[in-house]
Amino acid sequence: MNRIQLSSLAVITVLIVIAASCIYRSSRDSELASAPINSANKNETLTKKFDEDKKSDKGDFVVEYLKIKNSRYDEIDRQLKEVKLLEKAADKLNRSLILPYDIYLKTKDCGEANAYYDSDEHSVTVCYELMEHFYKVFRSVGKSDQKAYDKTFDAVRFAFLHEIGHALIDTYNLPITGNEEDAADRCSTFINLTELGEDGVNAVLAAADAFAIESKGNAPDKRNLADEHLLQEQRFYNSLCLIYGSSTKKYAYILNDNYLPKERAARCPSEYERTVDSWNDLLGRWRK
Repeated sequence: MNRIQLSSLAVITVLIVIAASCIYRSSRDSELASAPINSANKNETLTKKFDEDKKSDKGDFVVEYLKIKNSRYDEIDRQLKEVKLLEKAADKLNRSLILPYDIYLKTKDCGEANAYYDSDEHSVTVCYELMEHFYKVFRSVGKSDQKAYDKTFDAVRFAFLHEIGHALIDTYNLPITGNEEDAADRCSTFINLTELGEDGVNAVLAAADAFAIESKGNAPDKRNLADEHLLQEQRFYNSLCLIYGSSTKKYAYILNDNYLPKERAARCPSEYERTVDSWNDLLGRWRK
């Protein structure tokens, strides 16, 4: 995708309202996967023991497709397996990082549009309802059936890597001094932009599109403002800023077409560099 399709988004006055505020949540606030209180201590013990022998890789990212309960997700499941999105992500991560235990990448129908990390099961799950939500969003702006699937899986890649950000923070006991949800967003963007090439850029752009659409749904209320996640508008601009900052020449249209205010754009190269340096430092000791 060479342009963010915001011109078409501007004509949308009524959007699909599907639990947008719960997208990309960790299990810390998910009713579907509530981690026991002592799970952090258990992970800390495992990681401390693992830390003593970093050359020993004791785990992998493992893909699991759980049985679908609702047949309406059969096509999304088929397409997901066909493009091997999860397998490609797992392979890239397994070649890059060492782990103290397996971390499972799962898909399932959950009863709500959601994605979450379960620290007790060491698993990352993206729900088919979330994929369906993305698909409907991209169809609503005129994308063809296949293009909507392509954009959906780009956005799903971002969502999975956001939750993997939570998994890495938990598994490695990484020090995060700010908002963990923002850190997970930036981890996803970092991996996408530095490890996955054009596919990664498309994932961040697709997520930005979704954030923009969702932000038009309704004005933030007290629940949105109190939530640990940033507002969708903020996530949209943060995503664009890091893309622009990664190459101001290649992505000059982000500034020239007024997707980013020039005051923010001026700071994006240094913001991108700080993000990359930070995650390189945090993950450096766990690199293969």
